[in-house]
Amino acid sequence: MNRIKEVLKQQGRTQTWLAEQIGKSYVVVTNYCNNNTQPSIPVLRDIAKVLDVDVRELLVPTKP
Repeated sequence: MNRIKEVLKQQGRTQTWLAEQIGKSYVVVTNYCNNNTQPSIPVLRDIAKVLDVDVRELLVPTKP
């Protein structure tokens, strides 16, 4: 599970914008945002860099 959709919303950015920034299609990014598919670690790092957040902010913690 990831928090990409929540981080985009917090920053006032769109899925279309993110897709353009990381060189992926809108459909791929939508699938990431809806947790239908998960980005690879390198793609997740690219997303974190574009959004200027720590990669851990994009992940749902597994332990409290």
